[in-house]
Amino acid sequence: MKKPERRLPEHTGMVVAPQPEAVEAGAEVLRRGGNAVDAAICTALVQGVVDPLMCGIGGFGIMQVHDPVTGSPVVFEGMGTCPSAAHEAMWRDKILGETTDGFGFIVEDFANEAGALSVQTPGTLRILIDSHRRFGTLPWAELFAPAIEIARSGWLVRPHTYTVFIQDERKYGRMNYGDKLGLTPDGRRIYLHDDGSYKRIGEWIRNPDLANTLESLADDGGEGFYTGALAARIADDIQRNGGILSPDDLRDFAGRSTTPLRAEYRGICVSAPAAPGGGTLVAQILSILEHFDIAELQHNSAAHIAVLAEAMKVALRDKENLVGDPDFTADVSGELLSPDYARRTAAAIQSGQRVAIDRIGAHESPHTTHVSTVDPQGVMVSFTHTLGNPSGFIPAGTGFMMNGGMSTFDPRPGKPNSIAPGKRRYSSMSPTLLMSQGQPFATLGAPGASWIGPAVAQVISNIIDWGMEAQEAVSAPRIVATSNAIDVSNRVPRSVQRELEKDGYEVRRSPLSYAFAGVHAITGFDGELRGGADPQRDGMAQGVTPGR
Repeated sequence: MKKPERRLPEHTGMVVAPQPEAVEAGAEVLRRGGNAVDAAICTALVQGVVDPLMCGIGGFGIMQVHDPVTGSPVVFEGMGTCPSAAHEAMWRDKILGETTDGFGFIVEDFANEAGALSVQTPGTLRILIDSHRRFGTLPWAELFAPAIEIARSGWLVRPHTYTVFIQDERKYGRMNYGDKLGLTPDGRRIYLHDDGSYKRIGEWIRNPDLANTLESLADDGGEGFYTGALAARIADDIQRNGGILSPDDLRDFAGRSTTPLRAEYRGICVSAPAAPGGGTLVAQILSILEHFDIAELQHNSAAHIAVLAEAMKVALRDKENLVGDPDFTADVSGELLSPDYARRTAAAIQSGQRVAIDRIGAHESPHTTHVSTVDPQGVMVSFTHTLGNPSGFIPAGTGFMMNGGMSTFDPRPGKPNSIAPGKRRYSSMSPTLLMSQGQPFATLGAPGASWIGPAVAQVISNIIDWGMEAQEAVSAPRIVATSNAIDVSNRVPRSVQRELEKDGYEVRRSPLSYAFAGVHAITGFDGELRGGADPQRDGMAQGVTPGR
C-alpha cells in the first residue's frame, strides 16, 4: 500500500458528506478559520434540515475526534436511551413478528417505530454541545446560521431524498417512511402537497418552524433542548400523544466521552467506537482478514469474496449473540478481538468451514448519515448520526422529527436487547479513523444499518491492502454477508457469481451498481488530501484552503 505521511498537508482542509448543501456549509466554516469540529457541527445541522427522515436534533449518533494536542482520539457517544417509564413487557402482547429483512420487530400499529411512543431520549444535540465545548473555536451561534437560513429559505428535494420518501418499506413489515411524513399536522404542512402527495425532485421544502427552533438553540447554547422551555414543549406534546418521554428523561440525559477501541491491521491503527458503537465488528472482520494475503488475491474474485463473506458472518454472528450495551451486558470485545480467536477463526475458514446463519436481525434503519472533516491543524472528525427508524412525530411548532429508536429493541422480555429504562441499543455506526505512527491519515464512516460494519471494513481493506485513495476505495464494488447468502453489487462480474455458486454459495445480486451502505471518506497520502463520496448518495467532497 501507499505509505501515509506522518503529517497531513499544510494549509488545506476537507469536508465530505452525502448532502451537497451540508458539505458547502462545512467547507465555508473551514474557510473562515473554524476547525474540523466546527465544520462537522455546522455540516450536521444542515444535514438535519435537508435529510429530515435520516437525521436531526431529534436523533442520536457517535462522533470520533482526533486531537492533535494530545495525539489521542476521543469518542463522543450520544446513543439514545429508553425513557424511564419504558419496561420490557410494554409490547409483549402486541408482537407480530420480525421484519423480513431483519431490520427491526413488528408490533401492532407500528407503535415501536412510528408516533410518540416510539421515541427514545435523543442524543445528537448533546454530542454537538459537548464536542464544541471541548474543541470548538468559532462561536456556537455562528455554526447554526447556514441551517437556519436553509430551513427558512428552502431546499430542493434531491434524488436520494425522494427515493426515501417513496420507497416500499411495507414489504418488510415497516411503515413506509413517506407515510410518516403525514403523521402530524406539521409534517403534512411542511413536507406534503395539499392533496397529500409527496414533494418531488426539484421542488422546494421550507421549514420556518425549524428555523425558529434552531435560532433558539443557537441563542441558549443548545441546553434549552434538554432543560428549558423547548424541552418542556417536546415532552408535553409527546405525552399528550401517548408517548412516555418525560422532562426528567431529557434533563437527565448525559452524553459520554470515551476512549475509542483500537485495533491493528497490517501495522495500521484502526480507531473506532467501542460498544454500543460498531467498532468491535469492524475490528473483528479485519482481525480475521489479517490472516489472509488479501493483496495476492484478485480484487472481488471469488476467492476474495468468499474470505470477506466468512469473516463478515463470524463477526455479525458474534455481535448479535454477545455484544450490547456494556452497562447491561458483559464487554466481550477482548475475547472477540484476541489474536488466538482470530487465528482459530481464520484457520477454520482456510480449512473450508462455513458459518451457518439463518439471518442476522440488524434491528436498525439503513437511513442514517455521515460526515468526515479535516482541518490544517490536524483535527480530524468522523461523525455518524441518525433518527434510527424515523418516528414521523414532529413536536408541534418545532419543525424537527423525533427518532423512532424504540424499534431497535427486542419487544420480547428476557432477551439480551430487551427494553429496559435507560438502556442504549447496540448500533452498527462506526465512525473510524486510521492512524500511522500516531498520526491520523484517514477518516471514514457510513450509513447503512447492518451493512455499515462490512462496508467500512471493506473500504479499510481497499485503502490498506490495495492502496486505494478515498474515492476509489468507496466506489469499488462491495459485497455483504448478513445471512448464509452473499449479496453482491451489480458490478461484481457474473462470472464471479457463477464461480461462487458452483462452490455452494447462494448469491443475491443487487440491481444497484453502488450498493450496501454509503461510505464517505477522506485520505491523506503523499501530502495530499483526497475525499470520497459514495456515488449511491447525493453528496460530494470539497477541499478548502482557509481564507480562500
